[in-house]
Amino acid sequence: MEHEHEFVLEIPEFQHLAYEVEEGIALVTLKRPEALNALSREVLEELAQVAEVIAQDPEARVAIFRGEGRAFAAGADLKEIAALKDPFTAREYALLGQQVFAEIAALPIPTIAAIHGYALGGGLELALACDLRVAAKGAKLGLPEVGLGLIPGFGGTQRLPRLIGRGRALDLIFTGRHVDAEEALMLGLVNRVGEDALEEAKKLAQKILKNAPIALALAKESVVRGEGLDLAEALEIEADLFGYAAATEDMKEGVRAFLEKRPPVFKGE
Repeated sequence: MEHEHEFVLEIPEFQHLAYEVEEGIALVTLKRPEALNALSREVLEELAQVAEVIAQDPEARVAIFRGEGRAFAAGADLKEIAALKDPFTAREYALLGQQVFAEIAALPIPTIAAIHGYALGGGLELALACDLRVAAKGAKLGLPEVGLGLIPGFGGTQRLPRLIGRGRALDLIFTGRHVDAEEALMLGLVNRVGEDALEEAKKLAQKILKNAPIALALAKESVVRGEGLDLAEALEIEADLFGYAAATEDMKEGVRAFLEKRPPVFKGE
């Protein structure tokens, strides 16, 4: 008789990241504090690996991305940018960053960027690839690439206008200026501001964790797939996914718990 093999998640040995999961929250920490967590190729490749780990980890229900030291991430690695010799290698470099951040954006669970210190250039683009952003008071956010003779290349020119609108996005991109946490909140660039970004992100994650895992995944899928479609097509997607949600055991438990005036116990089934 064959025994079923228990699923064992293989976690790579990261050089520039730390990955841990506690009570449903997957915490990804960038660990290049001496370089303000600049996103070198090695860091980008490890972010792609950690996205794969999160996607497979049954314990991970919300993911938080943060930086160690004085910054979330101060941008791409300028030494690597300076080494870009022609349009073709530069294009490949941009495509690498875009692909990594697309993998983070495509994660089936809610993702939160916990921003403290600087989130500039590629660092802000990493935060934009997350579903939600929480900033500590004193944080500085911006896309300063035009001051270096570049443009944002890891998704900034596309994700920022979709998030805060074309005019506001072009203001930040054309000037390259840094905005503080309070202005970022006013612009809709971040969702919340607190004294401590990680603590604020964990509080937000805990509120999310009270809800049904499949419903969260389907809600995210509905929003993402509906973007860019006309309303009628998007509403068809929503109706289909509503149907899937209604067929889950979690939906039955949620309704029962509501009628019985008790907290639901969701199992992701």
